[in-house]
Amino acid sequence: MMKSPRHPLALRFAAAVLSFLPLATLSAAQATPTPAHADVRILAPQIVVAPDRADWTYAPGERVTFKVSVLSDGLPIEGATIKYRVGPEKFEVEQAPVAVPATGLRIDGGTLNEPGFIRCIVHFETSGKTYRGLATAGFAPEKIQPTQANPDDFDAFWAKQLEALAAIPLRATKTLVPEACTPEANVYHVALDTWGPDGSTTRFYGMLAEPSKPGRYPAVLKVPGAGVRPYRGDTSLAAQGLIVLDIGIHGIPVNLPEALYNDLRAAALRNYFSSHLDSPEQYYYLRVYLGCVRANDFLTAHEMWDGKTLVVTGGSQGGQLSIVTSALDRRVTGTVSNYPAYSDVTGYVHGRAGGWPHTLSRKENQTEAKLRTTSYYDVVNFARRLRAPISLAWGYNDETCPVTSMYAAYNVITAPKELHLQLNMGHASIDEFSAAGRERILAMIRNPGAFSKR
Repeated sequence: MMKSPRHPLALRFAAAVLSFLPLATLSAAQATPTPAHADVRILAPQIVVAPDRADWTYAPGERVTFKVSVLSDGLPIEGATIKYRVGPEKFEVEQAPVAVPATGLRIDGGTLNEPGFIRCIVHFETSGKTYRGLATAGFAPEKIQPTQANPDDFDAFWAKQLEALAAIPLRATKTLVPEACTPEANVYHVALDTWGPDGSTTRFYGMLAEPSKPGRYPAVLKVPGAGVRPYRGDTSLAAQGLIVLDIGIHGIPVNLPEALYNDLRAAALRNYFSSHLDSPEQYYYLRVYLGCVRANDFLTAHEMWDGKTLVVTGGSQGGQLSIVTSALDRRVTGTVSNYPAYSDVTGYVHGRAGGWPHTLSRKENQTEAKLRTTSYYDVVNFARRLRAPISLAWGYNDETCPVTSMYAAYNVITAPKELHLQLNMGHASIDEFSAAGRERILAMIRNPGAFSKR
């Protein structure tokens, strides 16, 4: 029986091949036949991995079996040899290669004695290319609790920062972007004054899309995922009667050539999320968090705002920023957050998966100063303080924002909340998830009272 190193959850799993799955099969000689009238058959292998329960969810102590198939054109590739790892999320253990019969393979993933997740990751290599599949089983995820400290002076710290922000005039400018406008929506490049380090004032930039028809409309702040990039303005939502502001967070105009952002991403802004992590007063995200609130200052001062509805939304780092902004700003009436980053980042200190950006996965970064700083910026501590309704969504297979970390934040929310799961989804949104996300934004605007009943 194998044990996962450095993991405290009393994992019990055996990487044993138990039995084969009944599937339509090809003989060994016919595993990849080429039709007689063709010269070459191009294979597109697919690795299918799934737990043996339809909801992918178990009670602690129950065992999970992962079902594995290696397919091409919908049928098994007989004799395919795989490599796989299985174990607690982010602590999976490498196992010996094994051949997958045409009838499929079962792998015993074991169990957990405490709430958490077990993941099975499979690799198949052919013709010099590696194909990959994975599945993740949850064990009472609704009972996962955070590891992050909740500072006694958390509220006082942020009250002081917000007071400093409020002393800075907005000084907003709007520049029409004719080539981005549509008959239903006008688009502007926006610049705002906001807080900067050491008492300075910096600029914050975004793309504003607003209905071309005069009127009073709800507002949506869209906060960005990690990295740096240009924006065009969300004319689709604006055409549905919303004022929408897409912001960048790095103090750089968001309408410049793509090549510039690529250079910044590779050099000056590489690992920005770790900049000044030794000090809560100097950490990179301080200007970012305050800048998001400043973006709300702009939206609520907009002459077309309806004076009532303000929704914040984003995914990954944007999921992080949407929760943070809502917790800091009582004007927010609803939050739509997808796979939030920076959730329970201290998980690694306690032997389990921690949230993006995984800085604390390295022992040398687990210093007292860095740990203290993260406690003022972790989504968990903002989630505790949410008041407005929130809609969240993610997948069990997310390897960038570990699902353990996201549940640690979700489970401490006392505000009205709902959770949407696309179980097999990783960190990249699929079409169905993206479409559902826009509907969740509209639902939060049109019927926020529905969330208070949940």
